[in-house]
Amino acid sequence: MIGSTAATRLTRALLAAQLVAASISGCGTPHRAPSASGEGVITVFTAQALQVAFTRIGDEFHTYNPFSSVQFTFGFSPYLVTQLTQGASGDVFAAGNTNDMDQVARAGLLAGAPVAFASNTLAIVVAPGNPKKVASFGDLNRPDLKVAVCATQVQEPGAGSAAGLPCGVALDKVEQASGVRLAHATEVNRSEDVLQKVIDRDVDAGVVYASDATAGGASLTRVPFPEAAGVVVTYPIAVLKGSKNPELARKFIDMVTSQPGQAILDDCGFAAP
Repeated sequence: MIGSTAATRLTRALLAAQLVAASISGCGTPHRAPSASGEGVITVFTAQALQVAFTRIGDEFHTYNPFSSVQFTFGFSPYLVTQLTQGASGDVFAAGNTNDMDQVARAGLLAGAPVAFASNTLAIVVAPGNPKKVASFGDLNRPDLKVAVCATQVQEPGAGSAAGLPCGVALDKVEQASGVRLAHATEVNRSEDVLQKVIDRDVDAGVVYASDATAGGASLTRVPFPEAAGVVVTYPIAVLKGSKNPELARKFIDMVTSQPGQAILDDCGFAAP
């Protein structure tokens, strides 16, 4: 027979074992062990120029955080600013330039200081082999050339004023610095649209982001021009104050600025910030 003291000890031991078992099993409900990686869903407002790179970064992020999901809202950077300042909810904003990020910051929508993660410059692209012998930015004003460029401003849908697009704004700065105005160029909304016109041979030359020139591959030739180095577009990223998952949002930014993220950006033609 077990004595009362021994019985009490045995009862306590059994209760302790039951408590440990309950804590392991989640109080009798099936569960998986907590993951060291991030979990949940985040929405990332992302400038259009970053779509290819960020889609790849999102896939890489999911590899490291398999219980997470990233939803992207891609668009012209100024349009994204309008959406955010008018109440759109999101977790991260990756802007097309510092000016657009500054607007969101002034609206009090950032949870912390933005981080620069990439940069871009402009490039002249022409048909493979440069059959028209374009050699400089000034050559784009030659009467025998058909040229396409980004519009400086585009009317924002539903808005009363035009929005300045980063690619067009950068071109305007190059024109000012060089003293060359491309008065006869065809203006389109996006750098990608300029690129496509060159690829389709609708025009002889175009001015695009260096990242888009990289995307064009063997379907075009890039013509360097020194004025481009003086106008650098910097891309900042930040957690939004209204984020419902700020920890996962910060993890995503860490991925963008990490070696894997930077390698993807480099492969897509972006330079370091």
